[in-house]
Amino acid sequence: MVTNTPIKIVAVLEVRVKAIDLFHQFERHAATVMEKYGGRIEQAITIPPTGETFREIHVVAFPDENAFQAYRQDPAVAEKSRWREQAVVSTEILIGQEGPDYHR
Repeated sequence: MVTNTPIKIVAVLEVRVKAIDLFHQFERHAATVMEKYGGRIEQAITIPPTGETFREIHVVAFPDENAFQAYRQDPAVAEKSRWREQAVVSTEILIGQEGPDYHR
């Protein structure tokens, strides 16, 4: 179901160590495209390599699910998808909303 409320996305990416430069190139490109839709990578967390791959976890925000879907369908993302295909082994996407502030 598509909502009109702000969403948070957690993306868990498994990336080939040998393709780290290509991965970073794609992610910088994707972040630029996200901005057109009000999206941004709020945080990227890199997990050290285990063998030939490493994991990177992104916390991404979009104003709503429609904006996220528009970003995913943007031709500029598809144009560079070969970079992503060469670098990324697998991706898990979790879509939710901002949760409670446990520091208060």
